[in-house]
Amino acid sequence: MLSGKLAQGSDWLSRIGLRKIHQAPLIGLDISSSAVKLVEISRSGKNYQVDRYVIEALPRDAVVDGNLNNIEAVSDAIRKGWQKLGTSTRDVALALPTTMAIYKKILVPVAQSHDIEEMIESEAQQYIPFALDEVNLDFQVLGPAAHNPDDLEVMLCAARKEKVEERVAAVEMAGLKASVVDIDAFATLTAFEQIQLQLPEQGMNQTFALFDIGATKIYCNVIRNGQQLYYREQAFGGQQLTRDIQRRYGITYEEAEKGKCASTLPDGYESELLHPFVDSLAQEIQRSLQFFYTTVSVSQYLRVDYLLLAGGSSLLPGLDDAVSARTQISTMIANPFTTLVQSTSIRPKALLLDAPSLLVSCGLALRRFD
Repeated sequence: MLSGKLAQGSDWLSRIGLRKIHQAPLIGLDISSSAVKLVEISRSGKNYQVDRYVIEALPRDAVVDGNLNNIEAVSDAIRKGWQKLGTSTRDVALALPTTMAIYKKILVPVAQSHDIEEMIESEAQQYIPFALDEVNLDFQVLGPAAHNPDDLEVMLCAARKEKVEERVAAVEMAGLKASVVDIDAFATLTAFEQIQLQLPEQGMNQTFALFDIGATKIYCNVIRNGQQLYYREQAFGGQQLTRDIQRRYGITYEEAEKGKCASTLPDGYESELLHPFVDSLAQEIQRSLQFFYTTVSVSQYLRVDYLLLAGGSSLLPGLDDAVSARTQISTMIANPFTTLVQSTSIRPKALLLDAPSLLVSCGLALRRFD
């Protein structure tokens, strides 16, 4: 059996994004480059309810390019965040950065599905540039292929064991249990389903470009009818504006970040730093769309119908208008909680401001209801 050959990888996708789990309490945990974000969601009648959430800042450079450079600091932040969350739940769903995973849809003949594990192992060797004993590997049968019912569409997914294990270790060092390991892109798609519910015809047969603007990178995810068409990362993020503020006013990085978030910077900040940065950010988003149009859209004759902005920098004043003006595409701020009931402990105004940063953690928390 494939699972027997892969040791800890045997139940990876029963922990990671594809296989179903029971509806026991679960915390969605997103470890980003600047903070750990925890979200807990329950059911209220027929609706989901966001019970509580916490954003706990990480020390600078504790996480760089998705790597946990300081696992003790990450674990400490997780522990502090969990304590602030005020929950008894210790089971956690976390995610790997998308670039640390290899995932691909493949076709398997229905007639040979009884040997699917052997076939998956053979296919994996073609796509994974590592020895199979170095990776966590699993698969999920998605259903009959759209254009050939004699084939099954199967999602193959793999990641280096060391990358999975370091995140699991950080969670366990915080006194919690890593029950699910997902992938950022899959978690984003799960949260996006809640955003679609707000749109005409629930967004069906429309193409969306979701830009998650983090501290150091912009993550572009193009989605149509629940399927990821395109994914790209760009090395540009809100940290650049913080550094500009730091240099301009001769203050520490922490002071610059605090002033940026609290809008307490000196006169001239907006005209000298904010507006030029917003324009540069809009240019980067436009450039990413151009890559999509030249690599994917041309072959499928697709145009983007809506742009959604997420991440900590998505609420920069004027960004949505600047992006809309440059791209000529309707642009909105992503909020996966609009259709969810809010518990009495949630402050609505605070959640409205934090929601664009909680896309991944929201999607992870929703794994409880697979």
